[in-house]
Amino acid sequence: MTKQNFLKGTIILIIAGMITRFLGFINRIVVARIMGEEGIGLYNMALPTLFLMYTISQIGLPIAIAKRVAEADARNDQPRIKQILIISLSITISLSILSSILMFSLIPYISTYLLTDDRVFYPMMAIIPIIPISAVGAVIRGYFQGKQNMKPQSYAQVIEQIVRITFVLLLVTWLAPYGIEFAASGAMVAVIIGEAASLFFMLRMFQLKKRIKLRKNVYSYIKTGRDTLRQLFSIALPSTASRMINSIANFLEPILVAQSLAFAGFQATVATKQYGALTGYALPLLFLPTFITHSLAVALVPNISEAEAKQHKKLVHYRIHQAIRLSFASGAIATVLLTLFADFILQNMYGSTSASLFLKIMAPCFLFMYIQYPLNAALQALDLAKQAMWNSICATIIKFVVLLCLATNPQIGIYGAAIAMCAGVMIGTIFHLVTLFRKIRFYIPIKMILKMIILIGLTFWMGLLLTRIFPFQSTDILTFILIILLLFISYIIFLFGMQFISKDELQQLRKK
Repeated sequence: MTKQNFLKGTIILIIAGMITRFLGFINRIVVARIMGEEGIGLYNMALPTLFLMYTISQIGLPIAIAKRVAEADARNDQPRIKQILIISLSITISLSILSSILMFSLIPYISTYLLTDDRVFYPMMAIIPIIPISAVGAVIRGYFQGKQNMKPQSYAQVIEQIVRITFVLLLVTWLAPYGIEFAASGAMVAVIIGEAASLFFMLRMFQLKKRIKLRKNVYSYIKTGRDTLRQLFSIALPSTASRMINSIANFLEPILVAQSLAFAGFQATVATKQYGALTGYALPLLFLPTFITHSLAVALVPNISEAEAKQHKKLVHYRIHQAIRLSFASGAIATVLLTLFADFILQNMYGSTSASLFLKIMAPCFLFMYIQYPLNAALQALDLAKQAMWNSICATIIKFVVLLCLATNPQIGIYGAAIAMCAGVMIGTIFHLVTLFRKIRFYIPIKMILKMIILIGLTFWMGLLLTRIFPFQSTDILTFILIILLLFISYIIFLFGMQFISKDELQQLRKK
């Protein structure tokens, strides 16, 4: 079983994330151009319910599996690893079946009365089979993460996107003439097929690389697994509560937006279209850098867990600082690009600039989101999942209060939802930082904060300067590409000049 160090594992995940994000944007462009804003709105209204059921079926086990497998692997305790996998699979499969039944029974009520658009019924029904598929896949991913082998899940991500795009083209094109709701259902089915292909690949890799036989003495491992179950749940339950808050928030968000806009006097079709522009056009662009921050977070958990177990406090602080620094570096350039070139990017990607103001309002605020991922991972690795949960609860409550206050105002409307999202992101990140300071005296030095401000200020100035030197129109792709290349070269110079990325970190990539 091939292991990678922190930076190598992160780079592997980042490369896979970069490929999958690129393929994912191709997928979104195809879907957006075929289904339009209204179809995207239906698609995104259905997803939060899926994520809620998905969270219930996993109950936070992937992080717990990764942590406990890493501990057992350090002791070369193969029977314990087998027991972890058997118990985890038993729990996730059982819960995924129950979640599927619950979702099947609630969908008619949710689509008609809560989401106020009964067309959502079809895409929500179509996606039910993904729950058990994703639940099993999450267990296998947790196993490979615990083994500190990031390659199988990275390859699986790319396979999933390729298969998904292929079937999106086939199914959405085929079903679009029958109605928007059927086209959205076709997009959901494509997601299922992609997840299934990913799962089959990981199962094959598990079969080739495993040193244990899962099907032997299964009952005895379950019968004697009380201690293993307790250890898993000590991490999984607080983690699940935190994920559940986010899933419930995502589930309630389209409902509250729809009801708030209806209260403000907007018709259901108008509200769906506006919500589609926000969640289908703006948010995917804002979340683009998170494939880097998520990769850092995934690789951070076993590294911090190991360092904390060995009482290497300085290494714990260094890893968190390193993850924040790299996360901010990835998010700062994205923030500048989305702020300066919102209209150009949206017009050429989606054929619409309706989400332009969303991007300009939200992009600076989402810098907090990019560093929130590694902060949350650090809390999980330090057994502070309960504190992370309360942070999420407080941030979510504040977000919803802001949403209800602003979105019900006819003069603000959907922009109230955008502002509320920004408030939730910023407050959640600040709460995580406060928790880490209270527990381990971790803080971001003033020097680093000043560097962050200077970095994004210089990059924004360089972007403005380049647009004045090379003026371009919405159809001038070559000039835009030239500006982006020059801006990236300048940004890399800024990064190394301000030591956001050090030579020592580059040398670590060569180490095993």
